[in-house]
Amino acid sequence: MPELPDVEGFRRVLAEHTGEPIASVSVLDPGVLRGVTARRLSTSLRGHRFEEPHRHGKWLLAPAQGPVVLLHFGMTGSLTWHPSDDPRHRHDRVVWALPDGELRFRDMRKLQGVHLASNSKEADETVENLGPDALDLSRDDLTATLGAHRGRLKTTLTDQTIIAGLGNLLADEICWQAHLNPLRPARDLTAPEVTTLHRAMHRVLRDSLKAERVPPRKTWLTGARDTQPPTCPRCGTPLKSRRLSGRRTLWCPTCQRGGA
Repeated sequence: MPELPDVEGFRRVLAEHTGEPIASVSVLDPGVLRGVTARRLSTSLRGHRFEEPHRHGKWLLAPAQGPVVLLHFGMTGSLTWHPSDDPRHRHDRVVWALPDGELRFRDMRKLQGVHLASNSKEADETVENLGPDALDLSRDDLTATLGAHRGRLKTTLTDQTIIAGLGNLLADEICWQAHLNPLRPARDLTAPEVTTLHRAMHRVLRDSLKAERVPPRKTWLTGARDTQPPTCPRCGTPLKSRRLSGRRTLWCPTCQRGGA
């Protein structure tokens, strides 16, 4: 599932092609359009130029000299650059043709998709219910955020209305690197534990941004979660697994004590 680092990678792809006129917009599958028709998307953007894009959490906002394209990548989406003669993939859904190539929105499952706002104000209103971006969260902000919620640590971290950008892999990795059980109540963390969590969050995000994904390092929980049987990269203890709010949650019962 694309999380904050993946979407930042897509933002960088788009940023490399700002200022180039959009020759055409091809909607190959209108099933990914949200609140906009294929005709309106095309007529609103054709001849315009993408300006500097920005990201908030898992959303990518791409201003285009007035209208703003908003992309949410769901579980399987991506934005990639291709030469015009590169064969299209069967899951390419929307294609923006530029003078020297194409930007392609690809998505197998089509759980989210492509939105269009008339202007920046309308675009901001689309994402106004999101929490602060995880990269912008200070330690004091994190302390206040966790203290205000009764839910478990993992579900609080992944609630986009509380903190924007953290998904399943990031949350598990951050909790593991902070030696904190993801099942603990968020508001029960001590001040030193919040400090440790904040440091782990920014360390994981920093390294993941470089890789434009949550890297499956052998020394990280992410690199061990799909091994059989999965064991803790730190101590070798078999990892515990549980469904939490519909997500598979992994933790080490030795390194991450506490919780239910």
